[in-house]
Order: sequence, then structure tokens, then C-alpha cells
Amino acid sequence: MSTATTPTAAEAELAVQARQAVAKSQGYWAGVWKRLRRDPVTIGCAIVLLAMLLVIVFAPLVAPHDPYQGSMIRRLRAIGTPNYILGTDELGRDMLTRLIHGGRLSWFMGITPVLLAFVIGTFLGVLAGFAGGKVNMAIMRVTDVFYAFPSVLLAVAISGALGAGIVNAILALTLVFIPPIIRVAESVTTGVRNLDFVDAARASGASAFTIVRVHVLGNVLGPIFVYATSLISVCMILASGLSFLGLGTKPPEPEWGLMLNTLRTAIYVQPWVAVLPGVCIFVTSICFNLLSDGLRQAMDVKG
Repeated sequence: MSTATTPTAAEAELAVQARQAVAKSQGYWAGVWKRLRRDPVTIGCAIVLLAMLLVIVFAPLVAPHDPYQGSMIRRLRAIGTPNYILGTDELGRDMLTRLIHGGRLSWFMGITPVLLAFVIGTFLGVLAGFAGGKVNMAIMRVTDVFYAFPSVLLAVAISGALGAGIVNAILALTLVFIPPIIRVAESVTTGVRNLDFVDAARASGASAFTIVRVHVLGNVLGPIFVYATSLISVCMILASGLSFLGLGTKPPEPEWGLMLNTLRTAIYVQPWVAVLPGVCIFVTSICFNLLSDGLRQAMDVKG
């Protein structure tokens, strides 16, 4: 005897709604990709960042010299010097090699705090937005305390209290970027939690965890992620600033902010060599910023 049962009308309706939601989601992301392909600025920035990423990942294979080996005989060579196309620094180390290897630490210190803040801030923001009430009040009031301080001052204060070092700098920057991500996550979650499909899932008996995992996260992760990508450029500048002040990377490690600090005394001798780390910071930051703007516009249904 067959044990199969005929689905009820309510179950059939939920199944139809689920299929429609999947089709709508697929159509939405197809539209996002279509709009991205029509944006040459976003595509160009993505290509530049991808090229930079490949270069710094394969730095030992690409870099022509040892980033730590110097010579006082060849210090502060000009751009275009044979075998040193971007010149040498104040200790005679190849600038091209230092910039390539320095990109590793600069990218790591620019992306890691934002990634950690994205995970922690999304969790706390979604929890505050979905739970509401006292949970929302507690999380958001603590978040507001961090907004009493400018981000630069807060990063310097935390890093100075913890001491110089890469780990402490990453921890300080993570604490700086958690509050804004919490606020964005809480805002978009509050707007989603009372929509019809969430009410339908709640009426069908789905648990709060299932509703958040299946229905809420799929609608809030996109805006939060786009906002987080816009913070990478800010984080990279702040990380370079901490290293410039001696609160981040320590010599002789190559890092763009630290290289700006050590080369500042050579600005009157070889100005073009001295500004190269700043150019790398500027190009990377502006590319991340424009990429974030392009993603935001592509994900805007009204656009």
C-alpha cells in the first residue's frame, strides 16, 4: 500500500511561492550581472584590482630582487635606473620589489578588518533588527557609543593602547568598522522582517532561526556586503596611517604606509621615488571605492 499523501492547498501554495522566489532571485542576479557588464568603470576597476591581486599573490615569482637586501652604494637611485626601474629607497632596496611585497601587507591589513567586521557586525545587526525590543536597544546603544569618536581617532587610540604590531592594528580597525556595519545590518533587517513572505513563513510555523537563515539573510547580505566593500578603501588608508605613525607594521617589513614614513626624508632628493607608495595606496583605494559604487548601482532595482 502506498504511504504517499496528497499535499494540502497551503503546502502547494508555499511550494509555488518558493519556486517563484527562486526564479525571481535568479532573474535579479542575472540583471545585476547585465548592468555590471555595461559599466566600463566598474569593470576596469575590477580588472586593475584583480591584476594587483595576482601580482602580490605571486610576489616571490614576480619581484626582481630581495625586498630586504639593500646597499648604501645604490641608495635613492632615480626612476629608470638600469635593473631598478622604479629606483631604490633610502637603504638601497629595490622599490619595485618593495612595492610588490608591500602590497601583501597593505591588502591584508585593508581587507581582514573589514571581513571580520562584516561577519561580527552582520550577526549583531541582524540579531538586533530581527529580535527588536530590549535586544535591539542594548546592541544599538553600545554601537552609538563608538560613534561618539571619529574613526581615525578611535583607531589611533585603540592601536596606541594595545601597542604597535600588525595583529593589534587589525584588532583596532576591526573594532572601528563593526559599529557602522551593525547599523546598516540592523536597518535593512528591520525593513525586511515585516514583509509578507516573512509573515507567511512565521505563520507556517517556521522557527526564528529558519526564517533568518532562509528568508532574511538572502535579502540583507547583498546591501551589507556592498557597504562593506566601500569600507575597504577607508580601512586601507587607516591601516597605512597607523603604519605611518609607527602603530602598525614594524621595519623592515615592506608596507605602503611604513614606506611613506621611511621615505619622507627623501622627498627633496628623490620626490618621485618617495611618492610611489602613496600612489599605490591612492590607486587601490579609488578602485575599491569605484567598484563599490558600481556594485551598489547594479544591485539597485530602480537603476
